[in-house]
Amino acid sequence: MPVISIPVNRPCIRQHWPDRVFADEAAKWRAVVAEVERLHALRRPVLVGTRIVLASERLWQALGERGLEARVLNVTRLKEEAEIVALAGEPGGVVIATNMAGRGTDIKLGRGVAALGGLHVLATERHESGRVDRQLFGRAGRQGDPGSAQAWVSVEDELIRRYLPRAAREALNFALHARPRGWEAAAHSAFALTQKRAQTLAARQRQAVLRSDTWLEESLSFAQTH
Repeated sequence: MPVISIPVNRPCIRQHWPDRVFADEAAKWRAVVAEVERLHALRRPVLVGTRIVLASERLWQALGERGLEARVLNVTRLKEEAEIVALAGEPGGVVIATNMAGRGTDIKLGRGVAALGGLHVLATERHESGRVDRQLFGRAGRQGDPGSAQAWVSVEDELIRRYLPRAAREALNFALHARPRGWEAAAHSAFALTQKRAQTLAARQRQAVLRSDTWLEESLSFAQTH
């Protein structure tokens, strides 16, 4: 299909921080809670993105145990969606959202938030499609506002478990524990290649469906409607 590139209304100044990589999910979630606490102490609003509803509920509970009040935006709270999105950019606000929740809504920054660096988006997993990651990150730094985004991932994430061969997972896990020279670059490359592999497989599946639809259309073209 033809594509037309439309210029942005205002230049994007959003900062993308390097991914944080952990050997297991437990360590990742502990670090996520600590990072949310750190940003909350600075009064920066935080939007935490989760892949599934269960993860958002568990993170909400973990933050509550640390005395942090967070709001959850997922498909189980549709009636509260507008109110939650409206408050996501307020100073010190913490919102936990699944990727499908609140898409297409601008998050306005509260008074003084721009001076603090704007909204920070924290993704708790990389997804099979990089487009989904970009949609999540794009909630920060809207319309020329300041903002930042970062992904926190682990070897036990679904993307790695499904698309990275076992031998490669074991090598990645060893690198995360031993931390030889260049381990960070190797870990980031592993996640990027795994996501690319997932996207390639998904594209092949879409092509197969298209071929099947074309074959059915051609095979049934003899049928006439009256």
